[in-house]
Amino acid sequence: MSAPHSIVSGGTGLVGRFIVEALLAAGHRVTVLGRNAPPEGFFSRSVAFAPVELEPTSVSTALFEGTDFFVHAAFDHAPGKYRGGEGDDAEGFRRRNLEGSVAMFRAARVAGVARTVFLSTRAVYGQRDPGAMLDETDVCCPDTLYGEVKLAAEEALSQFSGDGFAGVSLRVTGVYGPVGNGRSHKWESLFADYLAGREIAPRIATEVHGEDVGAAVRMMLTLPAEQIASGRFNVSDLILDRRELLALVARETGRGNPLPPAADRDAVNAMKTDRLRALGWTPGGWALLERSVPLLLGRR
Repeated sequence: MSAPHSIVSGGTGLVGRFIVEALLAAGHRVTVLGRNAPPEGFFSRSVAFAPVELEPTSVSTALFEGTDFFVHAAFDHAPGKYRGGEGDDAEGFRRRNLEGSVAMFRAARVAGVARTVFLSTRAVYGQRDPGAMLDETDVCCPDTLYGEVKLAAEEALSQFSGDGFAGVSLRVTGVYGPVGNGRSHKWESLFADYLAGREIAPRIATEVHGEDVGAAVRMMLTLPAEQIASGRFNVSDLILDRRELLALVARETGRGNPLPPAADRDAVNAMKTDRLRALGWTPGGWALLERSVPLLLGRR
């Protein structure tokens, strides 16, 4: 039996790279879609590459022929921004990220792809009262264009599902972890500020390691269709205070610079992940964070 063939859009991004590595480790043949080919050695094994713009007119059914699975992790936005990533071009942002995504879902379905996983976001929920949990059954009221576009793409994928095509949306929180060669990880400037003794504002947020996102994607591609019929799953792990994170940096580096004050943990809108955990997903938690900090500091 031949290895499954998976296409990953946005495979060279922070999250996409983890997804590609998870699929390679599971024995998949992987094709990465994007504007630019990955540099040599970017992935642990060789992948194919197909140049594609996230524009509706650039998507063809032929792109997906002979493909078993499609993971849509691409997102076109201003550098470093998701919320507010439309910049001064809201119309283009919507066209590329919504109409472009819908065109990909449609092409994958017509080509006979069995299953598609869409990387969505916690931003689909919008603002909630302090401390309220985010549940997949909640009514979503996104308060940013980013959240609106992601939710609309989720709904489009759901409409396409059926007749041998299954679509799943993963609502992912902030993702951390080591990045590819030549890239900066999400906490690089924060670590630099701490090590330089600069004042740091308190902040607390939900986080998940990229490896755990990759594991969730792999599960969505292999589980029986009836187990993923709900179509939407939260992907989150830690409630992480900057004070706690930088304490790990201090321990690793031996620096005694002042830590920021603790933020209000009770005000965090954590994500319920019972639905995903019930399928066997077990994130790395604090232990994985502790193993990751030295890597992010370039010490191991």
